[in-house]
Amino acid sequence: MPRLADPGARFHSEACKGRRSPASISETKMSEANPPVERAPGARTTVAATPPGHVARPPRSLWSDAWRRFRRHRMAVAGALVLAFLVLGVIVGPVVWHSDPRKIDFSRSLLPPSRAHPMGTDDLGRDVLARVMLGGRVSLSVGVAAMLIAITLGTLIGAVAGFAGGRVDSLLMRLTDLFLALPVVPLLLLLIFLFRDSLRSAFGSERGIFILIVTVIGGLNWMTVARLVRSSFLSLKQREFVEAAHALGVGEITIMFRHMLPNALGPIIVAATLGVGAAIITESVLSFLGLGFPPDTPTWGRLLYDGQNFLDFAPWVVLWPGFLIFLTVLSINYIGDGLRDAFDPRSRL
Repeated sequence: MPRLADPGARFHSEACKGRRSPASISETKMSEANPPVERAPGARTTVAATPPGHVARPPRSLWSDAWRRFRRHRMAVAGALVLAFLVLGVIVGPVVWHSDPRKIDFSRSLLPPSRAHPMGTDDLGRDVLARVMLGGRVSLSVGVAAMLIAITLGTLIGAVAGFAGGRVDSLLMRLTDLFLALPVVPLLLLLIFLFRDSLRSAFGSERGIFILIVTVIGGLNWMTVARLVRSSFLSLKQREFVEAAHALGVGEITIMFRHMLPNALGPIIVAATLGVGAAIITESVLSFLGLGFPPDTPTWGRLLYDGQNFLDFAPWVVLWPGFLIFLTVLSINYIGDGLRDAFDPRSRL
């Protein structure tokens, strides 16, 4: 027998179909309050234009902030200009000034500064200006080469000590303390006295002495750089990007030199700048003591050594190379101060 439909159930279903949920009611009200805007066919959507005087700034970085701070350090900028002028003078000067720095002429011995000889002549009649420019090449080359050796050794030892930690760190730092305790100048004199003749016979008089002086000066001045790099690596080792690199399986060598070392370049650059001036002073001391380059190779320190006996009646022989040493080292120190402030995030320059 067929079943009859319940009239109550049918009425309930029809009532449910006519009822709307609260969400649909709110959507209907919002659509009525904000009706869609009808666009004409072919019309384009316009974007608000940038104000005419507004220029979008490029993203700031560590190097851009450092350059901005360095430019505001007046003494550092002045030192950079003076150093650039000196470097340009010792490189281009011998090409422009054609006087032979090794030509001996006793008829022109100890002439005072004049138009023909702006810095005078020495006891052998050689032009002091030509010898100062040629000696500047050697002195600056010694400073830069010795700095590169010291920075390389210090960065390598400091990076390994700071990254490895433990016994490796303790061993390398005790080695650093040992080198710091050594008397630098007597050790320099001893090493140069022992190996000077063998290197001269192997590489020649000028090249052998250059290799010896650069190696000895650079090999005895890496300790400060090693301590700076170690302290930077100890702080960087706890950063999140290093832990993320470890979690991704990146090798330790890659983490050290690709991820951590670029973040420690600030102290390294400052130490490198100051190291050039220290190396120039050390080479001048060695040449003044007669243990540097041979007499026929002029350096600023060698010119001081050769002219010390004529200081009373020919002071220009000594004053010019001494003044250039002073000016170069002072400029480099100002540049180092500017770089130190530029890489310091707490600086207000």
